[in-house]
Amino acid sequence: MLLKNCTFFNEEFEKEFGDIKIENGKISEIGFFSDSGIDMSGKIILPGFVDIHIHGGGGGDFSDGNSDAFDKISAHLAKHGVTSFCGTTMTLPHEKLLDIVKAADGYTAPKSKLAGINLEGPYIALSKKGAQNGDYVRPCSIAELDELLSANSNIKLITVAPEASDSAEFIQHASKKIAVSIGHSEADENQCRIAIANGVSHATHLFNAMTAMTHRSAGIVGAALDSDVTCELICDGAHICPAVLRNAFKILGENRACVISDSMRAAGLGTGEFELGGQTVYVKENDCVARLNDGTIAASITNLFDEFKNLLAFGVDLKTALKSCTINPARVIGEDKNIGSIAVGKCADLVVTDENLEICEVYIDGTLA
Repeated sequence: MLLKNCTFFNEEFEKEFGDIKIENGKISEIGFFSDSGIDMSGKIILPGFVDIHIHGGGGGDFSDGNSDAFDKISAHLAKHGVTSFCGTTMTLPHEKLLDIVKAADGYTAPKSKLAGINLEGPYIALSKKGAQNGDYVRPCSIAELDELLSANSNIKLITVAPEASDSAEFIQHASKKIAVSIGHSEADENQCRIAIANGVSHATHLFNAMTAMTHRSAGIVGAALDSDVTCELICDGAHICPAVLRNAFKILGENRACVISDSMRAAGLGTGEFELGGQTVYVKENDCVARLNDGTIAASITNLFDEFKNLLAFGVDLKTALKSCTINPARVIGEDKNIGSIAVGKCADLVVTDENLEICEVYIDGTLA
């Protein structure tokens, strides 16, 4: 397949004009070719978006642990330009987690690709559990993680509260195999810095469910920003206000921010009542989050492409916003040689938009989704 007259963002995330040749699901050449092809005049081509922290969407939840739920998430994401994702579990009993990772082993997604698994817990702090089930919070366990990895080697991330148990040996062990993220944690600045020294390289939904940065105490937020770790950000405008997002992106720069949806099964389904971790949550008209009955934010219902457009509206520059939705998360999970940018040899995962950045088409491995 040949895409002609393409205005696209190249591997350096600069605008370029040319033709893109696709063979066997990969970008085989970029240049100018005399062959006929699909005319992309008047369109803008972006690399496929990568969501490394998503629980569900389209009525499916990854913790349902079956291919029907996985399929719903995959189909929902493809509509919104997300071509790869990490299915994210919650704090659950060991046997349930084992069942989920086994169900995902060898799973072939119909649309958006399952790039890996993100274990959000169970080694978190009860005081910062958020919507997680406190009954299943437990200390770090090397044996448990290794059993999960034996069942599915495609686990990419795990969230840990380093202060909640004796975590040093666990972080050192886990970080040799997967990315370890600090989150759902009440760690102070020093505990956070020790965890980073032990191998933590990522922060789970920065600002949410962690110790805040104040003028006398850096907390996890301040320590993470004042380090080299990559940081997740939910950019729906409700979880973090636009002014704080602008400041965070200024500090993190082009390469350390990772936009995530952290969305649940209600994403894409409109208003109504939904289930999240055994609780009833509500999505109301014109709201961008699901809430508990008392109005407390329970979960996100956004998607990366909407967040990308939010960031542009909030004043974040296009290059930084685009990298934060594509190559940066791909790098966190070690998939940046395959996905995350438009380059020869990479998967032909492409989001075709009009000049107003409205999605027209999505290609996954060179196939129209």
